[in-house]
Amino acid sequence: MSESSTVSRVGVPTCHPEAKVREYLERGWWQPETLSDLLGQRVEAAPEAAAISDPDNLAALTGATPETLSWRELGERAADLAAVLYRNGIRQGDAVAVLLPNSIALVATYFALWRLGAVATPMPVSFRRHELSGIVTAADATAIVTAGTFAGRELASEALEVADNRTVFVFGPGVPDGAITLDEPADAADRERTRFYVRSLTVSVNDRVTVCWTSGTEAAPKGIPRCHGDWLAMGWGVQDALHITPESVLLNPFPMVNMAGFAAALLPWLLAGGHLVQHQPLDLPVFLGQIAQYRVTHTSMPPALLTMLLHNEPLRASADLSSLQRVGSGGGPLSPSVVRGWQELLGIDVVNFFGSNEGVCLLGSPIDFPDPEARAEYLPRYGAPGVRWATRLADSTAVKLVDVSTGATVTEVGRSGELRLAGPAVFGGYLPGTATVDAFDEDGFLCSGDVFELCGVDGRYLRFVDRIKEIIIRGGMNIAPAEIEGLLADHPGIAEVAVVGYPDPVLGERCCAFVVPVRGATVTLDGVVAHLRAHEVASFKLPERLEIVDTLPRNPVGKLLRRHLRDTLRDTGDR
Repeated sequence: MSESSTVSRVGVPTCHPEAKVREYLERGWWQPETLSDLLGQRVEAAPEAAAISDPDNLAALTGATPETLSWRELGERAADLAAVLYRNGIRQGDAVAVLLPNSIALVATYFALWRLGAVATPMPVSFRRHELSGIVTAADATAIVTAGTFAGRELASEALEVADNRTVFVFGPGVPDGAITLDEPADAADRERTRFYVRSLTVSVNDRVTVCWTSGTEAAPKGIPRCHGDWLAMGWGVQDALHITPESVLLNPFPMVNMAGFAAALLPWLLAGGHLVQHQPLDLPVFLGQIAQYRVTHTSMPPALLTMLLHNEPLRASADLSSLQRVGSGGGPLSPSVVRGWQELLGIDVVNFFGSNEGVCLLGSPIDFPDPEARAEYLPRYGAPGVRWATRLADSTAVKLVDVSTGATVTEVGRSGELRLAGPAVFGGYLPGTATVDAFDEDGFLCSGDVFELCGVDGRYLRFVDRIKEIIIRGGMNIAPAEIEGLLADHPGIAEVAVVGYPDPVLGERCCAFVVPVRGATVTLDGVVAHLRAHEVASFKLPERLEIVDTLPRNPVGKLLRRHLRDTLRDTGDR
């Protein structure tokens, strides 16, 4: 059992003021256990039960052989990695950048770092030098953990190029000179020295364990530090809706680098046990094959995939979905008819998730919303008078809607406002130097940037209306238009550019660039993509459609009207 002291230790970053930590512990909103403690509990409870499996296509992606580990083997793998990291200088409070695909290696790396009291700063494996170098610098990372190769890319070589005297640790094959391999086991002396070091640590549930990254609408990513306490409060909230058990099999298709992968997969699995099956990148035949092979009971899907599977009867008939019990979905509005179809035709409950890296967590569970159409359309308003919700987060989270024009609190049913909330799952503030505005209002409520309408009897429900900040969500990954527009601004043939999302049946959205060319210039999609690739931009951010226009629509004060551009795409259809 770790200590719950909130006394600051030199070099150990924490996330919340000590008074808030004491309050959360006293109220029972946080528990004294850490993420490392919970891994130990799972190992003790079911040492030989299957705990985690690699993606079936891992060999094609990285050259490594897929494995399945028991809880005991996972604990030993994490301890062994910790010994190698410790031998090479990783200590409590150090930030370590992690660039790995969903895999056993990724999860074991997290637990190895947390065992040492270090901080993981993960990023999608699709990030390239442009993103990696900025994040490593912003997080003041002391090291980088990555793979030798991924889908034809030389990840380790890219990491070495931006390392700037930082240590680069690599899972093979393909470990280059200058990097330290993580495939060789630590010796007995290393393991003993590491155990002695770990036993000497003073650990708090308020200790920072991750710094995740979100782009929002700003050009540079914002760092989001989180601690054991707020991650586990989030995890319990999701677990109350998913109901993972030690017999459950959970298939995770979202990158385990931010809220989607952590809250919908890693944390419920760690809290309840069961078998976690990793998947990446989203490959529908592989995904459906894993559901059948492992008899998956729980997974997550983007709304568009739910729709496609329901309406594509031949595809659905070719897949064995009979083991599925619950599917989490979010990142965009759910179709009421689709959620009803999954429940009535397939016997599978869809859980409506609405979350953010900063700590927003609204959950439409079948217990609270037995009617599947209501579950698709509405989310619970925590704190609504006279209502008890299934998730324990409802009792500890304060929620309000604020009119974005007047700043007044919205109390009238049918009115809308920005969602703001406070509670034990909310983060403590952005990493210094990575955000230009405060995330909180004068009352200490997180400003979500999302607009909801107050609905239902006595305003007990919330209905999502729109995002205040224009962001494109492609396959669960956020694309900040301002970042891409900024990089295209120096394209010699582009006078003006606006980037917007357009619907995609599998990924949810794809990226379109509206371009006003320089007079006499010819701009092509291939040229735009080549320009961005020269800046080492992640592939998922690259525009997949180009529209040449004479002017960009703007309002009387010159603000770009992105909605008009999106409407144009809907009117013309996909090309």
